[in-house]
Amino acid sequence: MGSIYDKVDNEAIIARINSLSPESKALWGKMTVDQMCKHCNAVIQIGFGKQVLKTNFLLRLLGKLLKNKAFNNDFGKNSPTSKELKFEGFYDFESSRKEFAENFSQFAQGTQVIKVMDHPFWGKMTYEDWDKLMWRHTDHHLKQFGI
Repeated sequence: MGSIYDKVDNEAIIARINSLSPESKALWGKMTVDQMCKHCNAVIQIGFGKQVLKTNFLLRLLGKLLKNKAFNNDFGKNSPTSKELKFEGFYDFESSRKEFAENFSQFAQGTQVIKVMDHPFWGKMTYEDWDKLMWRHTDHHLKQFGI
């Protein structure tokens, strides 16, 4: 696994994002490529403190229990997500992909871009946790679209 903070690794993910096209089809799941770009960008925005998730006590407890497994293994296909991270409409592909790539590229600036150290679902986070989460989540969705 690479690191979101490493410039070369980060650029490799950006190249994968940029290889998506409007014709990219999901190998599993219900999302279209534009919805996936919006979803991944929203997940990034949580770390930047710009996206809020509402979680109740039980979900937060579940997140803490699953955190180690989720951060150290590949994400499962068709895993559930919160309603704030679901995008079910139609979106401009080019702007969605561009926003996703631009925001992911900010991680190469270093850990200072991370503003949230208490994730609403996963709980207390370290910079290493953010690295694992963002890398694995992004890689999971790029693989979902064959990239």
